Amino acid sequence: MTGLRWCRRTTVTIAEELCALGIVISPNTVAKLLHQMGYSLHVNAKMIASSSSPDRNQQFEYLTDVRRKFQRRHLPIISVDTKKRELVGNFKNPGQRWDQQARRVLDHDFRTDSSGVAIPYGIYDVQHNRGALVVGVDHDTPAFAAHSVALWWEREGSLRYPGSDEILILADTGGSNGYRTHAWKTELQAQLVNAFRLSVTVAHSLSHRRVQVESHRASAVLTDIAQLGR
Repeated sequence: MTGLRWCRRTTVTIAEELCALGIVISPNTVAKLLHQMGYSLHVNAKMIASSSSPDRNQQFEYLTDVRRKFQRRHLPIISVDTKKRELVGNFKNPGQRWDQQARRVLDHDFRTDSSGVAIPYGIYDVQHNRGALVVGVDHDTPAFAAHSVALWWEREGSLRYPGSDEILILADTGGSNGYRTHAWKTELQAQLVNAFRLSVTVAHSLSHRRVQVESHRASAVLTDIAQLGR
């Protein structure tokens, strides 16, 4: 038996295998001996970094520079992202609360048992350290993402930043607000730029591997910056 096969066995199985070889030992003793030798159960740990792009640091330096320019002028900066789609209904969710007994929920999360879905779109106001959540009930589309930002600006942003005619949007590269999604840009143009006469700058923070593949497409220092004029 190879070492790899031994390390994947339970203490009961190891004890049985040793007994078959003439070594009488109990599973508890096997566990004690393994611990004495410094062994314990482990899962894989993601700690080995992949090769890094030589321009990786420039991306973040440029993002920081863009943010500082907006901060110095006291202009709005928001970070946006769509969160995990959730079923609406009597389903189990992480977390605890004080109660006299556990709340009874369904034992399986089937879509047919739900009353609908909730798609949370998060908007974080960097300057004021405030968050907002717009919940959709259909699909995560660029139109929904742009509508969420426009709704935030109409109800909160325009009140916090009166007179501001520019806004910086920080987003990742995927989903409804991805840098390759043309509809995201056209929807921002229609729902934010044209509707509120705003100049919108969208900064996409590229992922590690996408930086290497798409470096020749990104502007200047590997950050996709899309400016939508008024």
